[in-house]
Amino acid sequence: MGIHIIIDGYNLIRQSSQLSVLDQRDIELGRHGLLNLLSTYKQIRSHQISVIFDGRGAPSNNMAWDQYQGIRIRFSRSPKLADDVIKELVIKERERAVVVTSDRDVMQFAQEKGAAVISSVQFEKKLRAISSIKMGLDPEVMFREEEHEGWVPTTKKKGPSRKLSKKERQNRLKYEKL
Repeated sequence: MGIHIIIDGYNLIRQSSQLSVLDQRDIELGRHGLLNLLSTYKQIRSHQISVIFDGRGAPSNNMAWDQYQGIRIRFSRSPKLADDVIKELVIKERERAVVVTSDRDVMQFAQEKGAAVISSVQFEKKLRAISSIKMGLDPEVMFREEEHEGWVPTTKKKGPSRKLSKKERQNRLKYEKL
């Protein structure tokens, strides 16, 4: 039983510095940019991926958007929002789900139902690292400066390490699979 990545589409696009530029020019460019990034990711990782968008920006030929290179795409229908559709999928998938959003309400709901949650910014970093591997670039070199930003060396000892809860350990395993 694999994981099911459920993505809050516009949330991820608008949290991304590169995709948001495309989105500001044309909403469809933003969607295509995200889907192209995800298709590269899917070629390396074979997880089930669903991207949920709010329906008010949906293209008129909505049927063509049901699948894109193995990625399921869904537009919410009025009066539902994308958040409502994501919550329905989380209820269905439960522990299998990994929800990608920075919306606090959706994050809290998903965690209460047993799903793992990753912020849009963190997931985009993961996407870009995997895309760079696909293109033959070294992700260690690309992200070296970001990883050590704000780190201050210290010799101060901290208390004994704390064992993570079972739920936190399960979520960590899901993150590592991404």
